[in-house]
Amino acid sequence: MKGTKDFPQCGFSNTVVQILNSLNVPFETINILENEMLRMGLKEYSNWPTFPQLYIEGEFFGGCDITVEAYKNGELQELLEKAMCS
Repeated sequence: MKGTKDFPQCGFSNTVVQILNSLNVPFETINILENEMLRMGLKEYSNWPTFPQLYIEGEFFGGCDITVEAYKNGELQELLEKAMCS
């Protein structure tokens, strides 16, 4: 993400942080603004051009829009509950 969970540096990153905080799930962030090679590598790895990028159990889930939609329809909560149990 751009920034950290304590100091998101774009609105999209902030939105994802707020969603994850509201669900009371533990999560870590990596500030892609600090490392250009990491930023480019993650874009290539995920085949996704934008940030933030949410990964659940090491698998790319999606960006902000997908995360918001999944939160609204309950899919995100379900996936995170399964991940926390495994």
